[in-house]
Amino acid sequence: MDPLIKKLSRKAIDLSGKSKKELERTCWMIVHQYKHEVMPTEYDIREIDEELYLEVLRAAKEII
Repeated sequence: MDPLIKKLSRKAIDLSGKSKKELERTCWMIVHQYKHEVMPTEYDIREIDEELYLEVLRAAKEII
């Protein structure tokens, strides 16, 4: 597994805490933070790298 994907996936898992239902949202937030260097705000519409997001989500699900 790519070290970047693994790192971002672990951050997303940590952010989601006990609520694994929030994993998709937290993966999106972590990828947003990686790309834009800040966490998204409620109405943030900046684009993210969807391919990276999907890889992070897949890896996070595998880790769990």
